[in-house]
Amino acid sequence: MPNSRNIALKVLLKIEQDNAYSNLALNYAIKENKLNSLDSSFVSALVYGVLEKQLTLDYIIKQYSKIPLRKIELKTKIILRMGILQLIFMDKIPESAAVNESVNLAKKHKLQKSAGFINGILRSVTRAEVKYTLPDSSDKIYFYSIKYSVPQELVRLWLNSYGENNTEKLLQSLCGRPKLCIRVNTLKTNTNLLQESFADCNIKSTVVPFMPDALYLENTGSIEHIKSYKDGLFHVQDLSSQLCVKYLDPKPRNVMFDVCSAPGGKSFTAAQLMQDKGKIFAFDLYDAKLNLTRNGAKRLGISSIVASKRDAANSSVQLPMADRILCDVPCSGLGVLSRKPEIRYKENLISEDLPQLQYKILCNSAKNLAVGGRLVYSTCTLNPKENNSNVSRFLEEHPDFCGVDIKLPSEITRSFDEQPYEISLMPHTAGTDGFYFAVLERKF
Repeated sequence: MPNSRNIALKVLLKIEQDNAYSNLALNYAIKENKLNSLDSSFVSALVYGVLEKQLTLDYIIKQYSKIPLRKIELKTKIILRMGILQLIFMDKIPESAAVNESVNLAKKHKLQKSAGFINGILRSVTRAEVKYTLPDSSDKIYFYSIKYSVPQELVRLWLNSYGENNTEKLLQSLCGRPKLCIRVNTLKTNTNLLQESFADCNIKSTVVPFMPDALYLENTGSIEHIKSYKDGLFHVQDLSSQLCVKYLDPKPRNVMFDVCSAPGGKSFTAAQLMQDKGKIFAFDLYDAKLNLTRNGAKRLGISSIVASKRDAANSSVQLPMADRILCDVPCSGLGVLSRKPEIRYKENLISEDLPQLQYKILCNSAKNLAVGGRLVYSTCTLNPKENNSNVSRFLEEHPDFCGVDIKLPSEITRSFDEQPYEISLMPHTAGTDGFYFAVLERKF
């Protein structure tokens, strides 16, 4: 019988030592160990709980440990994080189990000296009336950093860019798993029929009122095992990405470029809006990523997508003029921290180099847009330098382009003042991932 805590420890080690993506490492471990749904849920809760609260957990460890955090061996530190997570933040775990299993886990990994250290700290936590105290709130940046487990540089960026109200709500949204949203494959089915199929599998589905071909799902288990997924009746896609493609407004018989396409979700949605008539050139830099696009298109029964290798920033290969261009550029990913919590602990989290690369891709892509054509620039990040500033600069330097006003549904509100051709989507104002897009048109 697999030991769930040991599996969680191995996943967390892989993420920290090998820079593995949490979702991929976790999914692999669940499959490899053939975990049932209960064990899968527990391992996921441990892994994501530690990642979401790592700075908070380390702050708590420092309140109980005489050994400086930097001197605690990595496995020991992760076991402590897991133990404290169970004692303070997971209601249904008996204290005795949290302590004893943490000690046993240390012994299993031949950390005999650490076992006593771990036992001492965790038992001290159980005895304490006040389990931990947060820093003084007079230093807002440090206080929010520890309370919500995000680096101070990110708190500072969001406070300066979006104000305190937006920042705190953004930080609150980082804890817990975000909603699972899918796009109905209208080439094969419709929303009503797909909902009936989900109901037969005891999967709860809810229609997004202003996006009738989008559904929120609950109780899915492993998505790839669902028959309707295997049959190509839907693909997983956050509402933010679906909105982005909606405002690109691809039409049947259009020629469209998706310049940084992999894994292909936005191209799939565009193909459905185009009724699979026309041509979508889905470009990316890496063969493995292009295969994801090809395989996804095949599963969904889409024939209008051509996946090709291309460097969006530097390619000088002559291309036909396009009616629509989606410029979804590489970014810092600050809008998807709830899905990939490990991103927040990366070095160089707020890159000074990315905006220039993004701008280069935007300018290079815009050369191929036909007069009267539409281009959408987008990122899954919340950083004005990667978003608003790039588009503002582009319009200043390209008088042949203009912004196209975005008419938002009533369910989505703006978080702060932006130009009418752009929107920064946030979980608390749009019910989506953090995301940005701007709609541009070539005038002449």
